Amino acid sequence: MVEAEVANATRKWVEGVVVGYNLCPFAKRELLHDRVRFVVSEATDEDSLLQSLHAELQRLNDEPEIETTVLIHPGVLQDFAAYNEFLDAADGLLAYLELDGIYQVASFHPDYQFEGTEPDAAENYTNRSPYPMLHLLREASLEAAIDSHPDVDGIPGRNIKLMEELGVEQLRDVLANCVKETKTPRE
Repeated sequence: MVEAEVANATRKWVEGVVVGYNLCPFAKRELLHDRVRFVVSEATDEDSLLQSLHAELQRLNDEPEIETTVLIHPGVLQDFAAYNEFLDAADGLLAYLELDGIYQVASFHPDYQFEGTEPDAAENYTNRSPYPMLHLLREASLEAAIDSHPDVDGIPGRNIKLMEELGVEQLRDVLANCVKETKTPRE
């Protein structure tokens, strides 16, 4: 798996799905201003992923021009249950570094499943991504965006309705195309 392909597929997903379907009304501005950092971790185990997470949190502290980081980790936590459990460790790292309330971690995974939903429910596609990833958000920026949005409480319901209208088959194809269209031809 080529690092550039992973990053390009993820960017294509953000542009086409997250922004294209307006799943997150706050994402477009930061993407257009090139304030989203896409980084592919070489981690192959949870400890090295925590190290990558730590490094990216430090980078956000050191480089305020980066609004948000998408930490993509294709070599670890392919299983959604293990990924979901890892989120506690990610939150624990935030607390340990005393960055709780400064940053938060949003979760996206190819097999994402909200509690109480069927594995193939359309609504799960609001958080399904080409590869497992951790999205690092600045709390202050998120709060400001939420405060300025006219109907933040309506976002999840609108997203679920849209996913159901598009249907699982189309959503599966859209996600697969993000990866397929960024593959580098092999000689």
